[in-house]
Amino acid sequence: MNGSAEKNVKRPWRDVFFEVIFEADTAAGKWFDIILILCIVLSVAVVMLDSVASAHSRYGLLLKAAEWFFTIIFTIEYILRLWCVRLPMRYARSFFGIVDLLAVLPTYISILAPSGRYLTVIRVIRVLRVLRIFRVLGLGAHAKEAALLREALYASRRKIQVFLLVVLTLVVIIGSLMYAIEGGENGFTSIPVSVYWAVVTLTTVGYGDISPTTAVGQFLAAIVMVLGYSIIVVPTGLVTVELSKAHGRKDGARVCSNCSSEGHDPDAEFCKYCGCKI
Repeated sequence: MNGSAEKNVKRPWRDVFFEVIFEADTAAGKWFDIILILCIVLSVAVVMLDSVASAHSRYGLLLKAAEWFFTIIFTIEYILRLWCVRLPMRYARSFFGIVDLLAVLPTYISILAPSGRYLTVIRVIRVLRVLRIFRVLGLGAHAKEAALLREALYASRRKIQVFLLVVLTLVVIIGSLMYAIEGGENGFTSIPVSVYWAVVTLTTVGYGDISPTTAVGQFLAAIVMVLGYSIIVVPTGLVTVELSKAHGRKDGARVCSNCSSEGHDPDAEFCKYCGCKI
């Protein structure tokens, strides 16, 4: 008993801080993450309130003090993280390491340069640190599902690249046609502006800031609108097929490349649903 207590007393402070900061399965680690996430949410709320003109004019000094308070806390936390890990530069180059650095840099930069909208946007990036809540809630098991989704996106990358190239070519052609049909007097002052209209219409966003007025232009716009609905489903279908294949590889089952049906035996050569060769 005494030997165990003496061992705990002699435990290095670096190991103690590492357990609290990086280990979420301990009581101290969970409380640390919960308090940190609360500070992150409050700091983002402060940045958002500061961007409101009425709040800035009335509570500007208070919001500025709160911003510095959270920045100092995050700075101390970032330094402690670098100090207690064995490979500090590796952590600094990691995703969370870069986000942690971006969470504190804008406030210090504002001392040298006037704080503007761009620095405010970078401050809001600290909301990404809330992703640490997955460790607090014990959702690490979902990492496998995230890995499957990442695998599906990676496997369909070339098909999506070809799809985007086709869409890019299509909007350039449609935009050029609309520029020739409508002209500058109807708002289509240049081909880039017309391509912008084609992108907005093809994606079914439809801002309405530019619209055709001639009969031919409206007919072309109707075709683009209908075409947009059929184009939107293409990347979704590509990712869905790859995701189904990834699930099949995970379960050790065969997946039909023609109809994407699952549940085949590992030694199956033909699909039992469509009859195509697997």
